[in-house]
Amino acid sequence: MTATMTTGKTSVRNISPREFIRMKNKPLLIDVRSGLEYRSGHAPMAKNLSLPSLMFGSLPFLRSLLRPQWFRDLPKDRAIAVVCLTSHRSPLAAQQLAKEGFQKVFNISGGMANWQKLGLDIETGK
Repeated sequence: MTATMTTGKTSVRNISPREFIRMKNKPLLIDVRSGLEYRSGHAPMAKNLSLPSLMFGSLPFLRSLLRPQWFRDLPKDRAIAVVCLTSHRSPLAAQQLAKEGFQKVFNISGGMANWQKLGLDIETGK
């Protein structure tokens, strides 16, 4: 089931892990779990940026300390999908990205728990 949340001018679209996998032009996938959770098993194409780093990194004086350069360099029109373990943290991350002006934001519903339940590929380590 796909749902949409609107934040300002940006809509956050909820998609299932299967919908994400089937996308032809996949968004950048950001796993917002802790580094330990990420290393224990993540989607093969995911980059890790924890929710606290994303949220507190929105403060100008913490941005360069908490957000990696690859994230700071992202253009606002780059499509981004976020995932966590069970879809409790990723909606917060998606809303934050929308608030910061990212125009195409997706939330992976069910998180990595659903990803694994569906038998989709995962990687461990960095």
